[in-house]
Amino acid sequence: MMLRGRMKHLLHCISFLWFIFMFLVFAGAINLDGKEKDNIDPWETYGVYGTIILYTLRLLTLMNAPQALCNFAGLLLFNAFPGKIKLKGSPLLAPFICIRVVTRGDFPKLVKDNVTRNMNLCTDVGMENFMIEVVTDKAINLPKHRRVREVVVPSEYQTKTGALFKSRALQYCLEDDVNILTESDWIVHLDEETLLSPNSIRGILNFVLDGQHQFGQGLITYANENIINWMTTLADSFRVADDMGKLRFQFYLFHKPLFSWKGSYVVTQMNAEKKVSFDNGLDGSIAEDCYFAMKAYKEGYTFNFVEGEMWEKSPFTLWDFIQQRKRWIQGILLVVHSKDIPVLNKVFLAISCYSWVTLPLLTSNIFLAAICPIPCGSMLDLICGFMGAVNIYMYIFGVVKSFPMHRFGPLKFCLFIAGALATIPFNVVIENIAVIWGVLGKKHKFYIVNKEVKIPVTV
Repeated sequence: MMLRGRMKHLLHCISFLWFIFMFLVFAGAINLDGKEKDNIDPWETYGVYGTIILYTLRLLTLMNAPQALCNFAGLLLFNAFPGKIKLKGSPLLAPFICIRVVTRGDFPKLVKDNVTRNMNLCTDVGMENFMIEVVTDKAINLPKHRRVREVVVPSEYQTKTGALFKSRALQYCLEDDVNILTESDWIVHLDEETLLSPNSIRGILNFVLDGQHQFGQGLITYANENIINWMTTLADSFRVADDMGKLRFQFYLFHKPLFSWKGSYVVTQMNAEKKVSFDNGLDGSIAEDCYFAMKAYKEGYTFNFVEGEMWEKSPFTLWDFIQQRKRWIQGILLVVHSKDIPVLNKVFLAISCYSWVTLPLLTSNIFLAAICPIPCGSMLDLICGFMGAVNIYMYIFGVVKSFPMHRFGPLKFCLFIAGALATIPFNVVIENIAVIWGVLGKKHKFYIVNKEVKIPVTV
């Protein structure tokens, strides 16, 4: 199995490098025929102001370079197909683990079903020292069980800094009169729709048994079991590749959240989480995961990647998809502009964020490059072509990880790749709408996407 995984990774690396090379040739960044390009004088053709605008727009694309390089390195340097995770110690020797699910309580059936499913899976894998804790704003009335605890956040509860939404609920769990964990225990943070897998459980056990790092995060995939919306699921294949690329690279090499992390499949040591805390005011309540990571980074804690994947669902509707992206961009902007996070700790996050914020300007380059071509020099052409190739390949790789060929067959597999590539224009439009709305719209709002599948009942 390990040998087969390495062969898959080698094939992926060859395909990745070949794709980048062919893309650069097709885009004209690599000239194989030796013919010189016909260069125009932009100052005469477009005037001073036009030339400055065109070059400024072209140079703005370089803000995506750090992310593209990290994704490139992460996808190449580390085995992308590790196979079954092997336990490095006995589950009986693992410290106590609290699997904490935070919910508003709007989807009680979803939460109950997932709690039962995740608990049974933990038991099947051999976990002994664990419990599942559901933190909710509205009572769900979970069935009584020795491994299940329901914590209802009182409506009158307020944090010291006025944190809201998920931050408020997470901080309530850390209060002395609510918390029942010891400082050496571990917490696995999940969203209400997140499902564990045998690999992720083994990966978490290995992470806590190792104990060298206080925080960890792993891969989340979105194309498991019933797929509700194919368009949003294929669009999220990019996020799968982002986890396997940039996320692994920053944690394996630097053990720091240079570009932040996600809010689910988070593993934390109780003592460290309590010291960092989620009580970070209103600005830290929209993208609470990002603010928490930057704050932990500032205070010197270390991070690592957790092997194994968990399952989630992509947004069911385009409206939810846009709202989700809008909240992310607004929340990350608040973190980037926070005076409490030093510039040194958030420099890569800021570059990444403003690469996202300027997406409408960057998108215009697609049309301007054809309508108003300008000479940019071979190096800039290579860098821009490289970034474009990496970003497009990430959709392909995300499909490879999400839709294995042995599960769906070669024909469907090829259709999925074509579908993912076809969603790129859709994704660009959606992201542009989310960015413009996020920048111009009202901040400090927390939109909850629908996560419960409605099963039709025939009477």
